[in-house]
Amino acid sequence: MTERIVVVGAALLDAGRLLAARRSAPPELAGRWELPGGKVEAGERTEDAVVRELREELGVETEAVERVPGEWPLKPPYVLQVWIVRLLPGSEAPRPLQDHDELRWLNPAQLWDVPWLDQDVPAVREVAARLAAQAY
Repeated sequence: MTERIVVVGAALLDAGRLLAARRSAPPELAGRWELPGGKVEAGERTEDAVVRELREELGVETEAVERVPGEWPLKPPYVLQVWIVRLLPGSEAPRPLQDHDELRWLNPAQLWDVPWLDQDVPAVREVAARLAAQAY
């Protein structure tokens, strides 16, 4: 059996808004929106991976707050885990550095205004429920 590979997604929250990132590559994903993130490296904790990925992809300094319950299948052997993340004081504003051509802060009423990648939809639903229940 092939070992699963964890991909971390970041539900980057600020003032009750969620950051969405529009993919610029690969071609089959370009133009769709996702929770930014990437693969966990060997020996890396998932919460450390999400912080590293946001630094690389968006140029921000963040901290992982809590993992969103659940795990969602991607193309085998990949699975998606999502972390609630917040910007650290003094961090730069997010900007698209890798794999994205646009970023958008979405308030709860706008969460479904963008065409999310199919595999991110269940995670975004979970984040939306958490936003509705708590103030982040």
